[in-house]
Amino acid sequence: MDLDIDTVRVARTRADCVLRPGEAFLGGGTYLYSEPVPPGVTGLVDLTGMGWEPWSVDGAGLRVAGTCTLEELVSGPGSLGADTGGPYRALGLVAPCVSALTLSAKVARMATIGGNLALGLPAGSMVGLFAALSARAIVWTPDGGSRELAVSDLVTGVGVVDLAPGEVLREVRVPARMLGQRAVFRRASLTPAGRTAAMVTGRTGDRAPRIIVTASVTTPHGLYVRDHDMLDRWIDWIGREGAWYEDTHGSREWRAAMTRRLAHEAFDELSGA
Repeated sequence: MDLDIDTVRVARTRADCVLRPGEAFLGGGTYLYSEPVPPGVTGLVDLTGMGWEPWSVDGAGLRVAGTCTLEELVSGPGSLGADTGGPYRALGLVAPCVSALTLSAKVARMATIGGNLALGLPAGSMVGLFAALSARAIVWTPDGGSRELAVSDLVTGVGVVDLAPGEVLREVRVPARMLGQRAVFRRASLTPAGRTAAMVTGRTGDRAPRIIVTASVTTPHGLYVRDHDMLDRWIDWIGREGAWYEDTHGSREWRAAMTRRLAHEAFDELSGA
């Protein structure tokens, strides 16, 4: 499409990331270029010029830059998780979570992790991926500082995230102790290639399996689950809170039913039932 803006700046230093009036950040641009220009936006600041290393693994865990593309995530950390019994087996979640976005190869080469998280859409499966791994989001603030928060707390509503104007999602960090845990993925859609309508991710935990629900809800929900009764009570509570999401890709009632089934399957797998 013809993106009607006046300026594009390529950020190469932290100082370049300070927005001027009318500017917004640009990552891969796959969503931005598919929608009308947001009201008031007259210029873009391209973060890909920062040259951040897409991802790295060390003794502290996994670090994924906000500008890491989905393709880089799959070919990098995703490949580490190919050994289901190895030290990075939790990263076996990467490939199915990226596939849940039903992307074209062209979009996967450009779309970024930070962009998917910052959109805050229910079907944005990077939230389900990193929330299951208890990841933390590192956010640059406009005053030159930084803050961090749990990825599970980043999305606060449909298309609403805990990012103030001018803040940049710099990277996501997964603690080392999470990488070797067993992980699980379940997904439901109305059609084989349709948008994800219910997604359940999870991992083994120190106390009990950790189950994360996304796509079928307006915000991510997570719980350490001890048994099936506890899981059912939790799903019922989500309904009482009015958190089920509805659009053309699925009704609230169907999404609730699919989430319950997928969550029980995920718990059984993680608990060895």
